[in-house]
Amino acid sequence: MAIEIGSIIEGTVTGVKPFGAFVDLGEGKTGLVHVSEVANEYVEDIHAFVKEQDSVKVKVLSIDGNKIALSIKQTLPKPQAPRHREASASGFHRDDRRSEKAAPYHSTINRRSSDKSFEDKMKSFLRDSEQRLADYRRNTEGKRGGRGGRRG
Repeated sequence: MAIEIGSIIEGTVTGVKPFGAFVDLGEGKTGLVHVSEVANEYVEDIHAFVKEQDSVKVKVLSIDGNKIALSIKQTLPKPQAPRHREASASGFHRDDRRSEKAAPYHSTINRRSSDKSFEDKMKSFLRDSEQRLADYRRNTEGKRGGRGGRRG
């Protein structure tokens, strides 16, 4: 079987490195599955997903000379897309307060952002900004020379 871009091929993992896995495609050809193309989720340790001598189904992404880029992720079923939410006039979504079991990542973001109201965040930002600006002015005032008067 010829190796063409877009084709799905069965291969054998011949080596695993932190950056990806080498896959023997047969016919003396070897390709690389980059760590970002191993799974639909974040891959911290590639060894948790593939091991040497594993038989894997890969999709050919590109062929550049003797370099063949492969993907395991694109042969897997697509993860379920989050359902679309309706935005209210204030810009907040109706179902932002879903249970953490339903959407842990989304709930974590909402919990962090709901600790303070927008007005409290703006007041805090302005206070910090004014403090940094005052410190900057105080530090540069002494470096100008003289008593702060204009040179002419």
